[in-house]
Amino acid sequence: DDHKLSTSELEEKYGTSINKGLSSARAAEILARDGPNSLTPPKATPEIVKFLKQMVGGFSILLWIGAVFSWISFGIQLAQGAESPFDNLYLGVVLALVVILTGIFAYYQEAKSTNIMASFSKMIPQQALVIRDAEKKELPAEQLVVGDIVEIKGGDRIPADIRLIFTQGCKVDNSSLTGESEPQSRSCDFTHENPLETRNIAFYSTTCVEGTATGIVINTGDRTIIGRIASLASGVGNEKTPIAIEIEHFVYLVAGVAISIGVLFFIISVSMRYKILDSIIFLIGIIVANVPEGLLATVTVSLSLTAKRMAKKNCLVKNLEAVETLGSTSIICSDKTGTLTQNRMTVAHLWFDNQIYSADTSEDQTTQPFDQSSPSWTALSKILTLCNRAEFRPGQENLPIMKRVVVGDASETALLKFAEVILGDVMNIRARNKKVAEIPFNSTNKFQLSIHETEDPNDKRFLLVMKGAPERILERCSTIMINGKEEPLDSEKAEAFQTAYMELGGMGERVLGFCHLYLPENEFPDTYSFDTDSMNFPTSNLCFVGLLSMIDPPRSTVPDAVSKCRSAGIKVIMVTGDHPITAKAIAKSVGIVSATSETVEDIAKRLNIPVEQVNRQEATAAVVNGMELKDMSLQQLDEILCNHSEIVFARTSPQQKLVIVEGCQRQGAVVAVTGDGVNDSPALKKADIGIAMGIAGSDAAKNAADMVLLDDNFASIVTGVEEGRLIFDNLKKTIAYTLTKNIAELCPFLIYIIASIPMPIGTITILFIDLGTDIIPSVALAYEKAESDIMNRRPRNKRKDRLVNEQLAVYSYLQIGIMQSVGAFVTYFTVYAEQGFLPSTLLGVRVDWENNAINDFEDSYGQEWTKYQRMYLQWTGYTAFFVSITIQQVADLIIRKTRRNSIFQQGLFRNKVIWVGIFSQIGIALILTYGLGHVTALNFTPLRFQYWFVAVPFAILIWVYDEVRKLFIRRYPGSWWDKNMYY
Repeated sequence: DDHKLSTSELEEKYGTSINKGLSSARAAEILARDGPNSLTPPKATPEIVKFLKQMVGGFSILLWIGAVFSWISFGIQLAQGAESPFDNLYLGVVLALVVILTGIFAYYQEAKSTNIMASFSKMIPQQALVIRDAEKKELPAEQLVVGDIVEIKGGDRIPADIRLIFTQGCKVDNSSLTGESEPQSRSCDFTHENPLETRNIAFYSTTCVEGTATGIVINTGDRTIIGRIASLASGVGNEKTPIAIEIEHFVYLVAGVAISIGVLFFIISVSMRYKILDSIIFLIGIIVANVPEGLLATVTVSLSLTAKRMAKKNCLVKNLEAVETLGSTSIICSDKTGTLTQNRMTVAHLWFDNQIYSADTSEDQTTQPFDQSSPSWTALSKILTLCNRAEFRPGQENLPIMKRVVVGDASETALLKFAEVILGDVMNIRARNKKVAEIPFNSTNKFQLSIHETEDPNDKRFLLVMKGAPERILERCSTIMINGKEEPLDSEKAEAFQTAYMELGGMGERVLGFCHLYLPENEFPDTYSFDTDSMNFPTSNLCFVGLLSMIDPPRSTVPDAVSKCRSAGIKVIMVTGDHPITAKAIAKSVGIVSATSETVEDIAKRLNIPVEQVNRQEATAAVVNGMELKDMSLQQLDEILCNHSEIVFARTSPQQKLVIVEGCQRQGAVVAVTGDGVNDSPALKKADIGIAMGIAGSDAAKNAADMVLLDDNFASIVTGVEEGRLIFDNLKKTIAYTLTKNIAELCPFLIYIIASIPMPIGTITILFIDLGTDIIPSVALAYEKAESDIMNRRPRNKRKDRLVNEQLAVYSYLQIGIMQSVGAFVTYFTVYAEQGFLPSTLLGVRVDWENNAINDFEDSYGQEWTKYQRMYLQWTGYTAFFVSITIQQVADLIIRKTRRNSIFQQGLFRNKVIWVGIFSQIGIALILTYGLGHVTALNFTPLRFQYWFVAVPFAILIWVYDEVRKLFIRRYPGSWWDKNMYY
């Protein structure tokens, strides 16, 4: 209630004196009681916890389980004295290494973006001017306490929540708190019940733009309005990212498949009278064969790759998984000021000679298109330049005009830059027309006036120029300038003025009127002394020259970005603290509200009936005021969000932003929120992905967000959406690629157990496929470019469209996977047959084959094989099996480049990294077979050259099969084939 109290009541309440301030001793007591005047930083997760999370999160768990199992079976085999037990020891070590390395990599990536965040500056005004012990002192703002008397001047950050007791022309910029881009004037008077609206309170961390003020500190630190909003944000929990949910779902799926197949074959092998311990080792082998070891690295790499790509496009991603969330976004709640607009006032329209002209509002103006030949324009341009207190900071002559820094408020800055673009050197024009007197703008008169000598040597008259609120200016005029001639201001001309004023105001623009008067030389000789207090010069019967209107114009890239969002099925909702008319005008100009759409109010106006009688269902667009929103039930809000495709919320409070986001999430939407002010931070935190502005953004917003747009440009979000969808697509492709060969690695175990043939492939060999030949190709898929339809699809439904769906599993496991297995077995049987073991001889030989005592084992042709010779042949079988899987995986990699388009549409050479992947696959296979073929521990042998080609026909078959699948999907969209074969 402090804004309602009188000065003496305030002195009493806070035990202070307006002239002397608090005593130092008393201030120290209060400081000890309330703590320092700063916001408590959000609790940070300790680095070690972050690191461990990377080590055991989601996917890594599977690999750790695999490693532990490998060590267990190593222990069992060692105790039994079996041959080559060390295979499993190596296996466990390799798995553990994979997890540790990818964990370190992911941790490093996140730490890097966290550091960029940490380097964003602090939120604290450094020094404050305080009256203590009856003298003025400079103190660090942290030491301010309730009851301190503080002085503020233009340019200062306000050091705490302050109740003003003396002001002079004081204006504050509350945009970080309320989103209003216009500076708000401050006074000592109680003007509004609501403390946020009243004029006699200045808030912590807002900026004083001009004037001076003195006040009493009424709240410090976390108890300030900003502090409360910040704590509101920390009270909002973080949601799990969609990709994290997907990967978890995938881990359960793979683990489920692995364990169920493992257990099934454990039962089969026990019933086929294998020893229990042997059966357990099979079980472990099967589980390990099913775990896609290489996937963890791929997921991390593709997320970091995209984060890097985004950084190039000016998006800083703080949390890697946030990128994918952006891809599944279905609603974007965007702030207006600074995100959709340029965050600077710009002249949009002029009205003179009874006609409206449009000005250029783009970011880099060089010329202005309207007609500049009229003498009325000459008069108007003179008032523009002379009746203006804004100035360029010196030393910026070679910068483009729009980029120069100006000292002055937003409107005057707009006028100054506008004049500079058209007329050139404004400062010089002012110097030639010397100012002799001036009355600055104030809220009671609502005009600004100055008197000048003119540069015309033949004309000795003074020129009085004036600008201000159009209705106030008009009532001081008796004539109006038309085509350079003064004409009497009759009712018809006043009517024309009114029409123009309403039209410009209705576009949400801020309108100013301009007039002038040449003072007669006989009454005002050049020695005359003007007195602004007694106003010894005429301020009525002036000549009205024209109107100018200004707006904070939309960024040029936004309309295109909004229409892209539309075609991608994303709904853009504008949420702003600004005036509804302005909000609607901007929404129309960027396409959030399309040209043909009508709100309930529009329909009422068109049909000339009261708003209550309009059928709400007919309106496609809605403009909702914060005051209306306050009285709505959740059900009414849901109705608006459901039934209107185009929505603008105006005059909203931070708490309401949060309500809107929650409303969207109740519809099952994935919501992205953009914002720059502290007032946006609760909503940023609550959203599925919060996007803060890097230039205009406050630190609270950046801390709450998942992503920071370094160039504050809404269009970057659309790029982000595309990248996010691309990640999801590419992860799908990678997983499909990785899962395919799992079948070819499983079948050997199953057939080994059921048919009792010599082991077709060893555990170590499997690992060389998963972590050797397959890793680079699966990472290479992360570099794949987008398919053509990526931005025309609906956003994915997080309940239905999973990363790994039934179609993907069936296609990878049961179609391509089976083809690969057949190809690999053909190679395996070919190797054995050429050595003398025909397929029929191999069935059921396992027990004798593995018996160390038998050294005269006969093949189909009666040759005898010793134990070592048999082992060597078995390793050759391993190598052949390995090579044929590798060859077929090359085809698998090529078909995974696209899910719907033909390979030829996508282009074989657009993704260069795929080729690195293919050559690395073959290269690693060559090194393992011929380079390391003599290392017994690895179980590889140098392979005859012809065995490399046995699997080639199968590779070609896989490729042709997939092209046919895609052809039918493109030919018959929506058919059974499309629904079941498109993954």
